[in-house]
Amino acid sequence: MIEKTIYDSPEYDVFKNGVKKLTGLDLNSYKNQIHRRVHMLMQRWNISSYDAYFKTIKEDDGKLREFLDYLTINVSEFFRNANKWNELRDVVIPDLIRTRGRKQLKIWSAGSATGEEPYSLAILSIEAKLSPQTPVLASDIDQGAIAIAKRGHYLKRQLVNVPRELVSRYFTTADGGETYLVNSEVKARVSFQRLNLIEDSFSDDFDLILCRNVVIYFSSETKTALYHKFLRALRPGGYLLVGSTEQIFDYRKIGFESAGAFLYQRP
Repeated sequence: MIEKTIYDSPEYDVFKNGVKKLTGLDLNSYKNQIHRRVHMLMQRWNISSYDAYFKTIKEDDGKLREFLDYLTINVSEFFRNANKWNELRDVVIPDLIRTRGRKQLKIWSAGSATGEEPYSLAILSIEAKLSPQTPVLASDIDQGAIAIAKRGHYLKRQLVNVPRELVSRYFTTADGGETYLVNSEVKARVSFQRLNLIEDSFSDDFDLILCRNVVIYFSSETKTALYHKFLRALRPGGYLLVGSTEQIFDYRKIGFESAGAFLYQRP
């Protein structure tokens, strides 16, 4: 029943068009899993019509936030998959500094969600003594997630992978130690921007792009088109790091070279 609704319902097409106008999220660019999530949430809210569904997310900011979080998986933590962050710190950033001949690197967290990833990059950039003149670009399609990120308030569990010395150096505590606040030095290293990865254009001079756990529900055609855009956005020798479930199988055809597990480099 759900499959038929997804593919054949004019009412669902109207709903998808409304969502795109309201949020910028084009559900047609995603695989069937995202449509199942749309309908699972519809059932959870006990809503039986697409008109009522759209009215709910349009008129209730809390429901819109829940809808976007459920679809775009805005759940993260600092230095998620610590081994990849160690690789960035010990291999990728030193290589970029060496090949560029300078410590001013342009870094982008594409799909920055609620800020844990770009702030982790900012901490790495401070530790590597990179120039503060070019802040880490943090982009997301979800304006609500960006607003949360700009606050820079996080729960203790979201810092589980942060070494203790970095916690004391770059965070202050509140609420009896249950909330951690990103300090001003780290915040100053991040520039937030609302950006639609599929539809918007980006600049072409990045040294490092992270796009992790963002494209998991994208259709194969959308993924390929986006990876071509990332290739063009990187300077020669620049790196793209994707999520641990997002291996690019046709990376050579796109134009990348493999630089390690889930890490690709523009020749």
